[in-house]
Amino acid sequence: MTPEDTRATSPSRTGASAQLSSRERLIVWAGILSVTAIAWFVLARMPMPSRSISKGCISGMAYINVAATNWSLRDACLVFAMWTVMMAAMMLPSAGPMIEMHARISRGQSAKSAGSTCLFVAGYLIAWTCFAAVIVVVQYPLERSKIIGDAMRMGPLTGGLLLIATGIYQVTPLKQACLTKCRTPLGFFMTQWRAGGLGALLMGLNHGLFCVGCCWLLMALMFVGGAMNLAWAAALTIFVLLEKAARWGTGLSRASGFVMVASGLGLVMLG
Repeated sequence: MTPEDTRATSPSRTGASAQLSSRERLIVWAGILSVTAIAWFVLARMPMPSRSISKGCISGMAYINVAATNWSLRDACLVFAMWTVMMAAMMLPSAGPMIEMHARISRGQSAKSAGSTCLFVAGYLIAWTCFAAVIVVVQYPLERSKIIGDAMRMGPLTGGLLLIATGIYQVTPLKQACLTKCRTPLGFFMTQWRAGGLGALLMGLNHGLFCVGCCWLLMALMFVGGAMNLAWAAALTIFVLLEKAARWGTGLSRASGFVMVASGLGLVMLG
């Protein structure tokens, strides 16, 4: 199948106007919430490396003791698994409206809409899995240099600088452009639609990349509150969901930038 066969400039008029039945809509959201709940459960039960503390528990997440400057292959795999599951747990709910819109459009175009939507979700999660791999590569030297400490948390100085950088990014044109793509499901599919299973996978990957562009620094803020802190992860999840789905999400995004810069300056002064 060639790119010309899989790409369409927009969904068909029938597909764009199709509606999901109450049962179909319930199935879509039950699937999203089920995968999200499983991801949070796995995250809470996952053994994680911690640099200097004996076996115990932080915020519901078990951890094991490893050397301060050396990761074994098992440690690296555990950290990668943590970030992969965490990205699914935190980001999948905010993609719900986009997933529902894909199910709606594909329902109007094909009887195999369920499989197509599953491939769309898979593409979305692939993008965040790639981000998880990148953040592990970045985390290792930061831990070796002790910029990231116990419980995968930065100190006040570096955490404050990261907050300032995130706050500035919140008001940049790139952030706002990516956020717009995430906030307008129909607009996204009108310009990015691809037919077939491969097309659905590529659309999911494409949407995931826009989502990474929108939220990568927000996810990096896990190092401010502690990457093993599930309460902090839940707070960021709610923020991302509101930013993408609430009517006032764009204003929230810009206003949060100023709050983050002010909070970052406060942490820097403490550091």
